[in-house]
Amino acid sequence: MTNSSPFDFTPHPTQDADLLTQLEFLPGLKEILMLRQVHALEHATVWVLSASYPGESFTGSSSRRNQDNEGLGGMSTAEGFYLYGRVNSQHLLRSVRIAKERLTSGEWDLAVHPRCGTNLSVGVLLTAGFAFGMSFLLPKGPIEQAIGLGIATAAAATVAPDLGSFAQRYLTTAIPFNLEVEEVTVTQDLWGRPAHFVRVRWRQD
Repeated sequence: MTNSSPFDFTPHPTQDADLLTQLEFLPGLKEILMLRQVHALEHATVWVLSASYPGESFTGSSSRRNQDNEGLGGMSTAEGFYLYGRVNSQHLLRSVRIAKERLTSGEWDLAVHPRCGTNLSVGVLLTAGFAFGMSFLLPKGPIEQAIGLGIATAAAATVAPDLGSFAQRYLTTAIPFNLEVEEVTVTQDLWGRPAHFVRVRWRQD
């Protein structure tokens, strides 16, 4: 069956490397490309780790995945990502490598995660936008404005998950074709919170 969405495309292994070659004069481009790939790897790693816990039956198929260990979370940087939660370092390293292999082998949905901060950002922007619009459409009385805010909030909550997933898929993540996993270390993030750090490097094939 053919998918009619104009945004559906097959990621190409050299797309980011080619873009970097063509636009290497742009400052910060490599860091942006790396951050998008790291972001996808972070999400996929959380999925793989979640599947390793008892009672989970994560398949990695293109269907919506409900399996998610909420005790795990991450934060991406251009050099790698922080992983929060109780996990063994060797288990994490193995899961990162599995996640990368599955992503680059075609399981692209692993790059999208429902608890990503992108979804929250999209929700906030939608709520603000809808509330701003409703404030002009409705009378200026406090009751009408309160009703408008409620409608805006409800509408944003309905639309945000799908738009958040869309933003992740096409804007804030990319398949990590160019990443090489270097090491996993026990460390602290910028705010002093305990975490593991998964360090990666850019591989130009």
